Amino acid sequence: MGNLRSKLKTLDVDSSDEQASGYEEPSLSSSAQAAIASVTSSQSTERPKFVVTAVTSTITWKQDKTALLVNALKKRYRTQYDAIKPIPYIRERLYCVDKVFVEGDIFTDSRIKSTRRIIEAEAGYGKSTVTLQLAYDWCNGVEGSPLKDVEILFLLRLRQLGNVKSIYKAIKLFLLADEPRIKSSDIKNIIERCSSVELLLDGYDEYPDKDKRTGSDVDRIIMNDLFEDFDVSLTTRYLPKDYDRCNTKRVRLVGFDEKARDQYIRKAIAGGNEKVVEDIKRALKYNPILDDLCQVPLFFVMFAHMTHDKNYFQTFKSVTEFFRHMIKCFHNHMRKKSRDKNTKKHMSEYEVEHTELSKVAFEGLSNENQQLSWGREKLGRLGQGFYDHYISVGILVEEEVADVTNDMTPAKYIRTKTETRFYHKLFCEYYASFALVIKVAAARNATEVAKILDKIDPFDLQYLYRFSCGIDATVGSKIIEYLKERNDCDKFAILCILEQAGEIDDDIKKSVRDICSKWVSLSNWDSKLLQRSSIQLLDIASKCYVSKTFSVYTFHHNAINCCFLRNESDTVVLIAFILLI
Repeated sequence: MGNLRSKLKTLDVDSSDEQASGYEEPSLSSSAQAAIASVTSSQSTERPKFVVTAVTSTITWKQDKTALLVNALKKRYRTQYDAIKPIPYIRERLYCVDKVFVEGDIFTDSRIKSTRRIIEAEAGYGKSTVTLQLAYDWCNGVEGSPLKDVEILFLLRLRQLGNVKSIYKAIKLFLLADEPRIKSSDIKNIIERCSSVELLLDGYDEYPDKDKRTGSDVDRIIMNDLFEDFDVSLTTRYLPKDYDRCNTKRVRLVGFDEKARDQYIRKAIAGGNEKVVEDIKRALKYNPILDDLCQVPLFFVMFAHMTHDKNYFQTFKSVTEFFRHMIKCFHNHMRKKSRDKNTKKHMSEYEVEHTELSKVAFEGLSNENQQLSWGREKLGRLGQGFYDHYISVGILVEEEVADVTNDMTPAKYIRTKTETRFYHKLFCEYYASFALVIKVAAARNATEVAKILDKIDPFDLQYLYRFSCGIDATVGSKIIEYLKERNDCDKFAILCILEQAGEIDDDIKKSVRDICSKWVSLSNWDSKLLQRSSIQLLDIASKCYVSKTFSVYTFHHNAINCCFLRNESDTVVLIAFILLI
């Protein structure tokens, strides 16, 4: 049962480069952002142009090696940007990132022009899709792309680079493993001779060595001590503790607004069918719970693709209900594909009995340093059949990472190994919530509940809280009482109540009225979770207590209270006072 798949591969990585070389924060409008990480549109049979440079024996060493490197990089990126899926279990549908990307201005906005750039966003907001689109543009020489004339582009997933100090070694391991003629020392020499290099470092929050001063090249790049003249972009859910604050510009992806959703539906799903566009938009317009959920591009794309096929999918009233049904669809899809009755029986058991997987997920999220991927030894407890099923469904995915135990490992003996992670961190939060429910249910009093929940930051793991409240109403009551006593969590507690009820009943309306009949303040100093909770409460209030043609938004700044009413034609009127009754 413990014989889970594991792959080890020795690469020809020479040892000459064990070490490398010896404010204002704008938020891009939602309509100017990428779609989501690892989601897509309708299948395209047209393949993007792919330029391969011929290499002859008469050109110089630099031209020869550079051409080899560029060709190998383009082949690597093509497999990545041509293999995106809207829903992970639909393996037979593979699409190109260019079909799902909503145009953005991250590299052309003058406010963030710099050689060091940090792109912040919460889980599911499109950080990885941004980097894939940039790789696509570079590979295909897309006109108008800011990277069209860049000589070389490197895209590295930081979650793969634990204990790999040399950036050149990392490039060899994960981008050029299939090109034996290029060694890590060649990469170093080529980069030093290049006029322009673009480096994309994706997912700092999942980097095993994050916020550690290991002396790695990644640390030095972030501090602007390496590749100072090259353009470097880092994507992350939170800022590194140490980075070059003087020269680094920051931008935050803030989610999908109505315009971005409309663009995505038209580009990725509708195919010119206006009825499809209107049906999906209508499903969201009158449902504030789904409306909030679908600000997260990952959820919106899944919702849009699935609701296109099933009308009842539009009626869900809570995040938990939405996610529960989505997971059910994953398993149903696999059962329909299987003709073996005995296999189908086990599949149904695996869908319902996932206690060990839930424990693994909860243990990973509740650690001080969150663990989001696991090796063969750790997941042996799941059992081979269960593991294989969740890999086939697409809830778990396998990925190669560096197998480095210490800094003294000779470079030529560096190997890669297969680790397993959830398709997305939000899936990890969903399964972890089942384990959290069991723990909170066993707590005898508020003190014991607090002891459990104090280790779980609601500002980082909001869906873990919301899913838990939606799974078990009794446990949810304990969690909600805890949140009401915690700083800045009273509005978030209301969102957890919505998960409990599954609908906006009289009790919830009363709670919303109690909060929204007072001034609701929004400030730049509020946490992102507090801002989102406040806005959603106002949206619920406007739908419950104000004419349907208006949405209500208020903010408090410099002791001035203001309220905006926005009507359906997007006309915005500022008034001095409003009272919800």
